[in-house]
Formats: sequence, structure tokens, C-alpha cells
Amino acid sequence: MDGSILANLIWLLSLLAHVAIIVLALIFIPRDRKPTAAMAWLLLIILFPFFGILFFLLIGNFKLPKKRQDEQARIDTLIKGRSAKFGSVVADESTWPRWFQRIAQQNEDLTALPAMAGNGATLYGDYQVSIDTMAADIDRAENWVHVEFFIVGWDDTTREFFSAMERAVARGVSVRLLADHISSAKLPRAKETFAELDRIGVKWAWMLPVMPFKGKYQRPDLRNHRKIVVVDGVVAFMGSQNLISRDYDSEKNIKRGLKWQELVTRVTGPVVASINAVFLSDWLIETDENLVDTEHVGASEVPVVSGSDALVCQVVPSGPGYQTENNLRLFLSLIYGATEKVILTSPYFVPDEAMVYAITTACQRGLEVQLFVSEIGDQGLVYHAQRSYYDALLEAGVKIFLYPAPFILHSKHFSIDDNIAVIGSSNMDIRSFSLNMEVMLLVLGESFVAGMREVEQGYRDAGRQLTLEEWKREPLKATFLDGIARLTSAVN
Repeated sequence: MDGSILANLIWLLSLLAHVAIIVLALIFIPRDRKPTAAMAWLLLIILFPFFGILFFLLIGNFKLPKKRQDEQARIDTLIKGRSAKFGSVVADESTWPRWFQRIAQQNEDLTALPAMAGNGATLYGDYQVSIDTMAADIDRAENWVHVEFFIVGWDDTTREFFSAMERAVARGVSVRLLADHISSAKLPRAKETFAELDRIGVKWAWMLPVMPFKGKYQRPDLRNHRKIVVVDGVVAFMGSQNLISRDYDSEKNIKRGLKWQELVTRVTGPVVASINAVFLSDWLIETDENLVDTEHVGASEVPVVSGSDALVCQVVPSGPGYQTENNLRLFLSLIYGATEKVILTSPYFVPDEAMVYAITTACQRGLEVQLFVSEIGDQGLVYHAQRSYYDALLEAGVKIFLYPAPFILHSKHFSIDDNIAVIGSSNMDIRSFSLNMEVMLLVLGESFVAGMREVEQGYRDAGRQLTLEEWKREPLKATFLDGIARLTSAVN
């Protein structure tokens, strides 16, 4: 065959393949996907058709396999049955603000977990103290301990926590641990960490394992980002902190001098049963072992906290196992319900359009709106995508406070007015809304919010406010990178 004819034939076939890829992308990608995400995928595929379609086939499915979704739905039904039995014992909705009642009902409809009164909660902002406090509670365990972290590492910071688990096992206490597979297995000393768990007798399992040759596979960047510790069903911990050194045992972080700043809450009262239900759900899904009859304490069996500082609390899990973005709906509802102030803290702040509208609308309604973020970033694309929103937020009247280097403000919480707060594992970014399995704690109570106000004031004292005038002086090169990163952030 003549060389020119062959070249033309190859060119024609490539063109037809390119057109076919684009047509198929237009048919399938917009289905059940937000317009921004669909446009980002289509742009990638139009510009780089063959790479784009391969990338889409690898990570384009933002839901867990149907088997796992069905199992989550079955577990939610079981939880709902138990909640119906115990929830009314501890909750008096008539004392709650009406709009809070509506949000609590929304959360329960989405997650099967009710809001419950009679709880207590303490905040811990010191990295080592929070881990040591968890270890101290594990040392008091009599029956069982449940540990679930996105990242687990055995090092000088966590050594006492591991020792507490070892002492608990030696006393005959059942200790179980869940760790995210991709994030924990890639650590420098991962083999030593999990060998130590084996040595001390902890029963552990991977969350969302990517092991295709063992029949365990889903989109590889779907992660279980939750951080939970439950002891005997009477005390629990939730927050942003992982079980690892403050620099994540990373040579890159150590070289830059980076240190993570966290916020954790220690919880007592009936809501501990809900926190434990999240762990039991994850354990069942990952191991097929049902612990409800052996390692669960019902809400009605947990001592109630009384007095003026008693809190109403509700656990809100979210993630690709659910049909809706539970955490995003919670955040939006709270911001739209606020009447005085909205104070947000998120290390990775890459909101979708709905969140941007909610925040800027709060400013236009005359509310005081503040946002705490890190001055520097540990993830380049996310850091630049986050910066791309500063201009619109500052223009709307949001006060942005930058937590100083070399610290990464990794805390994930926000407060509404003077009596409502949320704390947990979820960032305010598209990944946490759609791709990560997260868990948040909704709290109604002035005493808890007063404690959070002290934490927020600590952020202000340590950092500085970013003004619109300062931001307008940012060089074009930096803001160009911000815009590009913003486009890539929509690919999910």
C-alpha cells in the first residue's frame, strides 16, 4: 500500500476514533454527575482523548461497587430499627430550635442515626495530648476497643497508644483496628506498623483495599477518611487527627518543617452508640463479621450527661456508599440556617458552587462569616485550587485568616451562631463531599461552642488576616496556577 494512502488511512481512523470517544463521552459522562464535574471530564477528553478516556475508565466511577452500596443500605436499615427503639428515650425535640429539628430529621433520613440529648464533649487541640488521652481511656477498657483511622503509623508519637492497646489485649479486652489501605500501606514503616499490631494481638483489617487479584477493587482513589476511637461503648473520640506523628513520618514534611495542627473531641453519652455504629458498619463491610450482639452498647444503656452543659449530638457519616452527599447537605443546611455568624475551618477548602453560594449569601444577609485556612499547603493542586476562591470570598465580605507556616491547619470544624457546631473528618472540598468516606458530629450546645470559640481565637492569635487589598497584589503567575488547579479539582 502506498505510504501516503496508509498515512491518510491512519489519520482517518484516528479522527473517527476521536469523534467516537467524544460522542460516547457526551452520552455517558453527564449522567448522574454534576455539570462542573461533567464539563471537566469532557474538556480533558476533548483535549487529550485517548489519555482522557483511559483516565476516566480508571477513576470515573465515583460510587462504590453495587455490592458495597447494597450492604451499606442493609446496615442502615438495621441501624434505623435499633434507633427507633432507643432514640426516643434520650431525645426531647421540643427544646430544640425548629430549624435544627429539621436538619436533625434530614440527617436521620439520610443516615438512619438520630440526634440524641444527654451528651458531654471536650475539645483537644494539642496533638500529643489528644493521642495520650485516647491511650489513657484504652487503659481503662474492660470489654472492647474500636479504632479506625485513615492513616495509622507506629512511631514515637503513637507508641504509647500502641502500648495501651497491647496492655488491653493482655487483660483480655478485644481490640480491633481499621486502617485505610492505600494511605496507610504506603507509609515508610508500614510493614513494621502492622507487624506490631499482629505481635500485640490486635485484630485489624484494611478499609477500601485495592487488591484486584484478591477480588477487592473499586476506584483506587476512593478512601475511608474517618477517625474514630470507641472504648466499651461509653466514651469515643472523633476529629481530624490521624494516628501518626505530627509530621506524618514523611521526609518531605520533615525537610520543610511541616507540623499538623488538629482538633479532636472526646464524647460521652448516648451518642457514643452512634459513633460505634459507624465503626461496626465499616468492620462488617470490610470483614463480613457482625459485632452488633457482642461489641455494641445501645444508646439507652449509656449513662446520660445531665446539667446545663449537656449537649444534643448527632453523628453524620457520608461517602460513596450513600446515595447522597450527606456532609454537603448538612453543611449547606447549617449555613443557610445561621442568623448571626458562620465560622469555618478547613485545611482543604475547595467548595462546589452550592457551597460558594451559601457562604457568600450568608455575607449578603449581613452575617459575620470567617474562614480559617493554612498559609501554606502540603498538596500543590489542592492549595492552588483553594486560593482560586479567595477573590470571590473576600469580595463578598468573608474574613479569611491564614494559619502560619510551618503548621498545616488540618482541623475540620465550623460553628453557627453561638450554639451549634460541627466537628469531624470532612474537609470542605469536592473530594470529601463525593469521594471520601467521612464522619461528622453535629452538636447543639452553648458550652461546646464556647470551647470552639476559644480554639478559633487561638487561630486568630497565631495567624493573620488576609485582606482583599493584599490579595489583589498577588502575581498573575500565581493566580493563573490557581485557575488551572480549580479546573482539575472538578474532575471526580
